Amino acid sequence: MNQTGSCQCGLITYHFNQEDVLSAHHCHCKDCQRSTGCGKATILYIPSKKLKIKGELKFYESRGSMGTTIKRGFCSNCGSGVMSYASELPMLKFLKAEILADSGWLKIVSSFFSKSRFIYPIFLYCHKRG
Repeated sequence: MNQTGSCQCGLITYHFNQEDVLSAHHCHCKDCQRSTGCGKATILYIPSKKLKIKGELKFYESRGSMGTTIKRGFCSNCGSGVMSYASELPMLKFLKAEILADSGWLKIVSSFFSKSRFIYPIFLYCHKRG
């Protein structure tokens, strides 16, 4: 089944076959928290050659939590994160599930870096106050 998605402004679009997705995960590393602005990123592992992207992504490079070089691709117009990859594994892309047109079919198989996951302060405040 063909899946599609786009950035917020529609400048970047993509498509792939659902059957080509290797797996889906929640990543709670600090880098994903910073890039999404929340406690995690939901990512799809997909072979690079199976993901078709239209539009020019702007890339930001950083050192990942495990020492790899992570390149994060986003729309230069609206800033939506679209995908990332490790320079050491160029054959595999990490597609941001948050910008899928339909994500209801996803089956999350694991969570990475769960010890660094964000705990919402309002929950802690309410919990302490009883």
